[in-house]
Amino acid sequence: MTFSSLSRFRLPVGGLLICLLPLAGSKPVQGPNPDPQIVAQFGLLNNAALQSYIDEKGQQMGRISDRPDDVKGFTVVDSPIINAFATPDGHVYFTRGILAHFNNEAQFAGVLGHEIGHITARHGRKQQTRSTVANGALILGSLLSKRVASIAQPASQVVGLGLLKYGRDDENESDKLGVKYSSKIGYDPASMADFFLTLQRTSQSSGAASIPTFLSSHPNSADRYQNVKRMAAQAEQQSGRQLAVNRDQYLRRIEGLAYGDNPREGYVEGNVFYHPDLKFRFPVPSGWKTQNSPSQFQMAEPSGKAVIVLLPASGNSLDAAAEALVQQLKLQSPQASRTTINSFPAIAIQADQVGQDQAGNQGITARTLTFLIQDGNSIYALIGLTSPAAFNTYAPAFNNTAQGFARLTDASKLNRQPERIRIKTARAGQTLAQALAANGIPSKRYEEMAILNGMKTTDKMTAGMLFKVAGR
Repeated sequence: MTFSSLSRFRLPVGGLLICLLPLAGSKPVQGPNPDPQIVAQFGLLNNAALQSYIDEKGQQMGRISDRPDDVKGFTVVDSPIINAFATPDGHVYFTRGILAHFNNEAQFAGVLGHEIGHITARHGRKQQTRSTVANGALILGSLLSKRVASIAQPASQVVGLGLLKYGRDDENESDKLGVKYSSKIGYDPASMADFFLTLQRTSQSSGAASIPTFLSSHPNSADRYQNVKRMAAQAEQQSGRQLAVNRDQYLRRIEGLAYGDNPREGYVEGNVFYHPDLKFRFPVPSGWKTQNSPSQFQMAEPSGKAVIVLLPASGNSLDAAAEALVQQLKLQSPQASRTTINSFPAIAIQADQVGQDQAGNQGITARTLTFLIQDGNSIYALIGLTSPAAFNTYAPAFNNTAQGFARLTDASKLNRQPERIRIKTARAGQTLAQALAANGIPSKRYEEMAILNGMKTTDKMTAGMLFKVAGR
């Protein structure tokens, strides 16, 4: 949740930013600009040099693709997840998380070609036609009405804009096109296969629950690595030239890139959400799952029976913000009361939402306890949502979270900085583990750093060899 420039999230009408996603059959945004809904969910990476590089390579590859007019644009989003995806409107997105895990330009070019392949083969458009874009809030399951659920869209849901799960035939076709396109602009496509191994190692090291998003939406297969290696060898033979890998050039480009979660945008530690830039904190119910994004912060009861969402509210007063929220969520019979939370002026609103349940019956489908909290010119909405039957069970959690909203003054929390990629130089004969130790990396992170470098901890390094570490 960036909110660092809060006005960026305020709507001219309606009061709250609500991340609504286009359903199957809706018209995608056209043109070279990124989809504003994806930007709202992930944020843009503030790195002009890296964005310019990706524009240059993307446009170069788009021009030699089978459908140049279908390839619209390229954007780096500020997300730590390992992902790249193409949307049906012809736009390719890379997360900073996947850029951190590439170890040469050829790996980047291979994945770029793979995503452009999804565009030129029109896989996304076919998926949309088959109505496979999800239309429910995953974090809430089927508990709440669609109208309420629309304010709680996790990052994985936004991926539905273009990262619809592809079948094996689509993946094989995109792999083939990735090999074709990356070799055509001079890069060794075998590196794309090597990157599949990095993804698999990431998945194995963190468990199936943390499988890289790229693999979850681009299904892997046991023979995929060998197939790409075989196609790459054929492509290099046909090219009649040495195809580039450009390891050092790429590593130099990502020097200083943020790695992992960016605590400046908010982070959870010890069941507390801290936001250093906005200088507030509040408790997270014990055991609840959390999801942070530039537009909102979500907390969900593990079985999906209740959710609390933090959103920015607009309006020049609490009264105006309360009125906007009631209208926006179409709340019925709202009961509002003024209060003060740790010196912050606030309004508490309890209300119901009327709609149709799963069986199509009209009635109360959700009950909400919302706290609007004013901090100077900023107003935050902490919206607690659950079913009417479960309200008494979860209302204390809604209340406790809001009552714990307080000014963040702890310097150790306020000054937390993100880790960044640092490029180091090895000495002759060092193993990767020895090089990591020489740079102050704790042994518990050796395997993580080995995966980041696409190496094994026991790999011997040559004099002057570049490698990555992550640190503050």
